[in-house]
Amino acid sequence: MKLKILKNELNESIQHVSKAVSSRTTIPILSGIKIDANASGITLTASDTDISIQSFIPTEKDGSHIIQLETQGSVVLPAKFFVEIIKKLPDDEVEIEVKDQFQTWIRSGKSEIHMIGLDPEEYPLLPQLEQNETFTVQSDLLKSMIRQTLFCVSTNESTPILTGVQWQMAEGKLKLIATDRHRLATRQAQIPDVEQLQFKNIVISGKNLNELNKILPDQNEPVQIVVAESQVLFKIDTNLFYTRILDGLYPDTSKIIPQSFKTEMVISTKSLLNAVDRAYLLSREEKTNIVRLVAEESGLVEISSSQTELGKIKEEIETESYSGEAFKISFNSKYMLDALKAMDCEKIHIGFTGAMSPIVLKPSDHVELVYVILPYRTTG
Repeated sequence: MKLKILKNELNESIQHVSKAVSSRTTIPILSGIKIDANASGITLTASDTDISIQSFIPTEKDGSHIIQLETQGSVVLPAKFFVEIIKKLPDDEVEIEVKDQFQTWIRSGKSEIHMIGLDPEEYPLLPQLEQNETFTVQSDLLKSMIRQTLFCVSTNESTPILTGVQWQMAEGKLKLIATDRHRLATRQAQIPDVEQLQFKNIVISGKNLNELNKILPDQNEPVQIVVAESQVLFKIDTNLFYTRILDGLYPDTSKIIPQSFKTEMVISTKSLLNAVDRAYLLSREEKTNIVRLVAEESGLVEISSSQTELGKIKEEIETESYSGEAFKISFNSKYMLDALKAMDCEKIHIGFTGAMSPIVLKPSDHVELVYVILPYRTTG
């Protein structure tokens, strides 16, 4: 294999695929990035068996030559060194030449690097998925749906299924659900042309979704999603992102969200976020993160931290609207802050059904996003 390629194009693809390289793999070949070169372009592949990412660089793009191919071929290069060295090469163009026994030379400007490659025939093949269940979501919508649910996944490996986000599709709506048993997030959106498509127990690891979100473009670009028996494939421009579906049955969360409330209020997101954030400063000193909310029928809401050695914080906020009875409730301020920061709206609707019942937060702008936070039982 021998070719020349523009450094920036190569580096961008390497940064994408390197997210799938494991530093602790028991399969030596998976510590490398596979490079396949032919007349149409270069394909880079990386995998840790849990996720696999493939990125294609075409020979030409928008009328400009990106790759000059002299000899086609394949090689697997050690990812750790390859990723770093390409970034640091001095020239805008990189020459890669693979000789006998996969001995590889990388040249740029006056730099020449010799790397010992591995046999690409030993590299595992990517899954071949049936394209039966396929739909398309705009990238900016998908990014926000993942971001607004991902932080609610469990970090406790003793319940692996809760370390993932559940994906559901029914009646033309895609729904993402995440819970760690202390809080719950659901985000739903209408997807065009999928009325016949239905699935329920598709659970994708939160860690994998975090890596996917780094690859998804911010712009409004289509992402094709293929759902198969044990894998989900995301097609993003010239990149393919495969992720394994977690084994196990996700718990039914539909009955957790209260549908009626004793007290409801609409309040400024920014005012509540800032007040809870200030109370959090002291509550975290106690390592409890507990903050108290007291609501009066007059519409005033008091946010306060517990008394600590450093002191106490207490402040009042006016609600935009208020209906129902007065109440007091204690909650984890970190959970509340996570939800408020993810909501992307000026005002939120909060519903309460009792001091020991879940707190329900929704944006007041009718985006189909719901957060549920379980309260704390405190003395006094």
